Amino acid sequence: MKHVLRLVKMAKPYWWLLIITGFSLLVITGLNLIAPYLIMRLTDILTELTVRPESLTEVRTLALILSGLYICRALFTFFYRYLSHLAAWKLVAEMRVIVYNHLQKLSMRYHDDKQTGQLMSRTTNDTATLEVLIAHAVPDLAANLLILVGVTIILFVIHPTLALLTLIPVPILLYSGFFFTKKVRPFFRTAQAAVADLNAVLQDNLSGMREIQVFNQQRKEKMRVAEKAANHAQAILHALKLSALFHPAVEMVSAFGTVIVVGFGGVLALQGSLTIADIVGFLMYLTLFYQPIATLARVTEDLQQGIAGAERVFEVLDTEPDIRDSKNALTLTVCAGQVRFEHVSFHYQEELPVLKDISFTADPGEMIALVGPTGVGKTTIISLLARFYDPVQGAIYLDNYNIKDLTLASLRDQISIVLQDVFLFNGTVAENIAYGVKACTQAEIVKAAQIAKADDFIQELPEGYDTYIGERGVKLSGGQKQRLAIARAVLRDTPILILDEATAAVDVETEAKIQQAIQELVGTRTIIVIAHRLSTVKRANQILVLADGQIVERGTHEELLQQAGLYKKLCTESGLT
Repeated sequence: MKHVLRLVKMAKPYWWLLIITGFSLLVITGLNLIAPYLIMRLTDILTELTVRPESLTEVRTLALILSGLYICRALFTFFYRYLSHLAAWKLVAEMRVIVYNHLQKLSMRYHDDKQTGQLMSRTTNDTATLEVLIAHAVPDLAANLLILVGVTIILFVIHPTLALLTLIPVPILLYSGFFFTKKVRPFFRTAQAAVADLNAVLQDNLSGMREIQVFNQQRKEKMRVAEKAANHAQAILHALKLSALFHPAVEMVSAFGTVIVVGFGGVLALQGSLTIADIVGFLMYLTLFYQPIATLARVTEDLQQGIAGAERVFEVLDTEPDIRDSKNALTLTVCAGQVRFEHVSFHYQEELPVLKDISFTADPGEMIALVGPTGVGKTTIISLLARFYDPVQGAIYLDNYNIKDLTLASLRDQISIVLQDVFLFNGTVAENIAYGVKACTQAEIVKAAQIAKADDFIQELPEGYDTYIGERGVKLSGGQKQRLAIARAVLRDTPILILDEATAAVDVETEAKIQQAIQELVGTRTIIVIAHRLSTVKRANQILVLADGQIVERGTHEELLQQAGLYKKLCTESGLT
């Protein structure tokens, strides 16, 4: 029950709703226990040998009391059912935000190992099962236990011996419930994992629909989705098979208690030890007694399903970020933009080093270029600067501050990154350009677009800056998306600008415009450029040539050409010599 208790603590803002729910449960339980007593009293009146003058009045009074009882029960049942759901769904909504916010805190190393669909399932499907715990399983468990205690006391008051006999099936029911819980829980956890797998495949396929269609892989992907859907169905069916066996077994064992009362109680009534009213009341209370035990089977099933989801949710929340603010982290408010790497080494997997002893300095206003073959660690360098990862060895400094001593928020406030694979949101052009700033004017957005050489094509769009560009900017070309990303970085106006293959996927004309935009920014901030197209880096103050995770050459374009090394070879292959 540790997960349930943890959820209850997290539901503290909604305790008042749960308290009203609990009070309603107490009232409903009390009313349920009173109703059979009134029927017993009615049976007493109707079985009297002589009809008394006041009997009719007593019957009418009992009918009125019973009517009021049922009306009150309906009212408090509404409070119980609605308020428990209100608290539960408010908690689910809050938990979804908590899980999402925690995912934002986890480093890229965590996200690199997880599929987006898996994380979406944790955030949506698994949190939804918490509603079952709060609104159904826990209240039902409490209500059933209250009824069990109350009915047991009343049964012993009516006839202790007969009450003891009715308890004979209880140990069997309790053991079977424990056995069922132990067996069914793994299947619900498997089912939750299967849903996550299905969501992961769906998310991948929907994002890659263009590739699926162009390579005619519809049948293959349909079979993958079918396999994941079947795995989920199979896991659920395993759990339901156990339920289908368990519930009838519980009902059968419970029915034997009724048989005992009918047989033994009938004999006692014939012997005059029990009245007809006692027999009627005992049978009615016995129904109330066994009903919670049978319901506990369903409650157990709900509990297992909810706890399986809660385990997966808390598994995410209990994951500690490996990139976090240090205890006394500084908030950097003013930054000149000097970047310094000192003997930095890094690996994603210990046996596969990516960077080896990297050292360089980029002074404020300088343009530094990182060039070299694919896979030599260029993008890893900028990932380390933004603290998506931490170096295995060495240190990185920003204005003589070790970036580990700065708050993540203030560090990243100094950096803007334009990636080769630009991510744009499903909004307007203006919203995407302004994404990195808290507030700006339309004039500032336009100015940033003009600097990025994007204003011309934006003006030609159907609604200009108010044009919706679709998910991931699908309505724009690669070059247009790149220029929007540059405009977004320009508007953010940070001391450091990183351009990762900003011209890799564009035509010659667009490349020229992007290069012109970059040149207009040179000297205004520290620029770090990663480029395969070396025409982009010819004017860099310093070019770092990487090979096998190391800096093998450094200098200006002219200096490196004179060295006749790897850089000259790359330039020759690019036709720049």
